[in-house]
Amino acid sequence: MTTPTAAVAPRTRAAARSALAAARRPADLFPADDAEAARSYRRLARLLHPDTAPPAERPAAEAEFARLDALWRRRTAARPAAAVLTTRHRTYTLGPTLATGDLAVLREASYEERGTRRRALLKIPRTVTDNDLMEREADALTRLARHGERRHRGYAPRLLESVRHRAPDTGAERRVNALVPLDGFHTLAEVRAAHPDGLDPRDAAWMWRRLLVALGWAHRAGRVHGAVLPEHVLIHPALHGLVLVDWCYSTAPGDPVPALVERHRAHYPPEVTGRRPATGATDLHLASRTMAALMGERTPQPMRAFLRGCTLPAQARRPHDAWRLLAELDDLLHRLYGPRTFRPFTMPGTRPHP
Repeated sequence: MTTPTAAVAPRTRAAARSALAAARRPADLFPADDAEAARSYRRLARLLHPDTAPPAERPAAEAEFARLDALWRRRTAARPAAAVLTTRHRTYTLGPTLATGDLAVLREASYEERGTRRRALLKIPRTVTDNDLMEREADALTRLARHGERRHRGYAPRLLESVRHRAPDTGAERRVNALVPLDGFHTLAEVRAAHPDGLDPRDAAWMWRRLLVALGWAHRAGRVHGAVLPEHVLIHPALHGLVLVDWCYSTAPGDPVPALVERHRAHYPPEVTGRRPATGATDLHLASRTMAALMGERTPQPMRAFLRGCTLPAQARRPHDAWRLLAELDDLLHRLYGPRTFRPFTMPGTRPHP
């Protein structure tokens, strides 16, 4: 029996709840066309969001919203891409899927250049409605490479090219970003998972310092990252390196952040959730929340006070200048731990990170 919910768009909260309850698979709720499916999802998400439910219905509304999100994730799981992707400049041979993120699938790939086989990472949006966010990333990485200080270019991934690719089976056109792979890196989410009792602040110090350098570099080049979350900050334990990835949410200072990662909604400052202009203070708020979560209960009291000042609700009262904040952090670290010394840092296992 075919459920009619995908064909008839609910217009009320009650109708949306009924449609969701009747759905047993994504096709029962979302049309086959990608663009129509995305519009249907956004409509349902507005109708079913827990914030729109009466207080007594909030627990049930949260469960319904989670089910809607699960069905949407199943609907937008990327179809297998062609074995070869040809652009004006390269022909990529696609390998296995390395990861599936909120917006995109990361595919291993290789190409030949001047007789040498080279590796690449292809970032393919899960749905065509996120093409604009992929374009934002390409624009940001291009701007950073052209206008950012050369000595800091290692703080962001290197873009090989950004192309439009039409899937031969469906005809759907996606914006694909080809990136240089990053080996030996771990996300701060992985670091936190490896240290469930919190990371020693002396180890977090070099990560924090490098993150502020990355943000100061980006801000001077005219870009706000917009999503400085644990999954988007990669560190190289042996080299004490750091790369800030996923620039899909980036924007020019003074413009709103175009989207947010829903599961991290509570992590964002008010100007992001309120769709107000973002500035350097937005990134510094997000970075501070990320570092606070990394250290957890091991954060000393003077650092807690420092972090509170960086995460005040009022944007105008927060620090805006990453370079000035770095100098203040260095003063704090010196007071707490004395002169800076190199501390070796290791992570369990040596699995390379894309």
